[in-house]
Amino acid sequence: MGPKKDSDNGKAKRKTVRTTIELKKEIITKYENGVRVSDLASQYELAKSTISTILKHKEVLKKADVAIGVTAISKQRPQIMEEMEKLLLIFTKEKMLAGDSISEALICEKALIVNYTK
Repeated sequence: MGPKKDSDNGKAKRKTVRTTIELKKEIITKYENGVRVSDLASQYELAKSTISTILKHKEVLKKADVAIGVTAISKQRPQIMEEMEKLLLIFTKEKMLAGDSISEALICEKALIVNYTK
């Protein structure tokens, strides 16, 4: 089954891809090390225009200090949320390495503790 087609003009719709900030930083680093835009586009299976847009915003992306998995930078998102997500990520990784089970309730409890200690 192929991609969905727009009922108005019969053209195939593009699939929306959300790249993480981490991936964008990796693309910027490779570009700065001499990899061409077309090579990056084929390597990451993204359009050349997408790679160019990422490179256009490279200064903002380089400065971004966000949690793993974040796909967009928002001015409305408070910095404390970023810090809390990073701390929770560390907490969950430590629990997993120790072999402990992690539940949603445990993560919520830890989030409340982190929030109130800030």
